[in-house]
Amino acid sequence: MLRGADKSAATLTFYTDLHSAKVEELRASPLAALHVWDASAHLQTRIEASVTLLTGDDVSDIWQRLPEHSRLAYSSGPAPGTPIDDSLVYSKTTDQSAFAVLRLDIQAIDALHLGPDHRRARFSRADDWAGQWLVP
Repeated sequence: MLRGADKSAATLTFYTDLHSAKVEELRASPLAALHVWDASAHLQTRIEASVTLLTGDDVSDIWQRLPEHSRLAYSSGPAPGTPIDDSLVYSKTTDQSAFAVLRLDIQAIDALHLGPDHRRARFSRADDWAGQWLVP
């Protein structure tokens, strides 16, 4: 879930459980792509980003501001995605050491409008977000 966006810095912030599979994947390759579909606008957006993983003391202030019920999403076990025998055979206890923040530094945005005339553009940090039309 998106927790923050900074337009001037071109960053997005997400929270996650440190034990989730995506954390291991991001440690191996700190790159991510987000795909967003806005049905009412007929707009498909793909965001490419480099990811910084923050944990421990770097996220302590954020953890302290989280409501208790939100802290339950970050637990020491079992890890998210672990197979279980029944849908509710798990328990959650808050564990700050399992809390991580993913800071996405946006590198490019590809926007595709699927109206009567399809239009596509790509915006890149490398060219100071100038933008370039592309064939849809």
